[in-house]
Amino acid sequence: MIATESRPFPLTMEPDAYEHEPVLLAEVLRHLVTEPAGFYLDATLGLGGHAEAILRTLSAQGKLLGLDMDPEALHAAGERLKAHPGQFRAVRANFRTLGQVLEAQRFFPLAGALFDLGVSSMHFDKPERGFSFEREGPLDMRLSPDNPLTAGMIVNNWPTEQLALLLKEFGEEPAANRISRAIGERRQKRPFQTTTELAEFIAGFMPRGRTHPATRTFMALRIAVNAELENLTRGVEGVLPYLMQGGRLAVISFHSLEDRIVKNIFSSFVEQGVCRYLEGAGGKSAITPSAEELARNPRSRSAKLRIVEKLQ
Repeated sequence: MIATESRPFPLTMEPDAYEHEPVLLAEVLRHLVTEPAGFYLDATLGLGGHAEAILRTLSAQGKLLGLDMDPEALHAAGERLKAHPGQFRAVRANFRTLGQVLEAQRFFPLAGALFDLGVSSMHFDKPERGFSFEREGPLDMRLSPDNPLTAGMIVNNWPTEQLALLLKEFGEEPAANRISRAIGERRQKRPFQTTTELAEFIAGFMPRGRTHPATRTFMALRIAVNAELENLTRGVEGVLPYLMQGGRLAVISFHSLEDRIVKNIFSSFVEQGVCRYLEGAGGKSAITPSAEELARNPRSRSAKLRIVEKLQ
């Protein structure tokens, strides 16, 4: 078995060292923050952009709890938000366990909860984290250093049939079988070590379209390494009991798999009569970035925001 070494993440990211623009920020503030003195959860704290803006809108009694499983992001967010002592606290945790965290912190009922899914620009822009096929780095892709599974382990060790299924389900890759077979043949001669090595190999036999030929493969690997879709379901379903009546749940997704899960969960909440869609906030439809935001921040182009309000 070819293993990729699990290593700690260096806490090098300072808040002022990285230009970070949270997506759909105005829309989140407008529709999520309805009780300035309430408790708010940022289940995906990241670099703290949404959290900072929410904290600025709260009264002195309002509080925000941030969760993130990436110690590097947590460190940077803590530095960014240290101007809000007594109102902000952060916990290193996967949001799939948010119920345990909220109970332990006695931080409920919530007036609002935000999930900003996927990975941040920080991860793609730091080659040593192994998320980008444009910058050479290890085949890592872990959001948490505690995770024993890396992208390199999947690429170099998983059966080609299992790899093909992963590419189909998580990457929606039409050429999943072809790519998995090619990877299987190549790794017998020499295992893949870096992101650019894998990306260039796929580009060597796949036609180039509007996106790089390895885009879907890299997305599928990242989702699998971090169990993103399973965590999403558990987190979004798990937060509902901790929302107060009238509390709002907002989720920002960045690809169709995530958005489909969120849409189905929200539909279930509405059908059960425990939540309602917000008219004027997209209703059943998703809110997307404005033309101004797209011009300012092209990375927001695939973002979709969905919001529901708890009725009981």
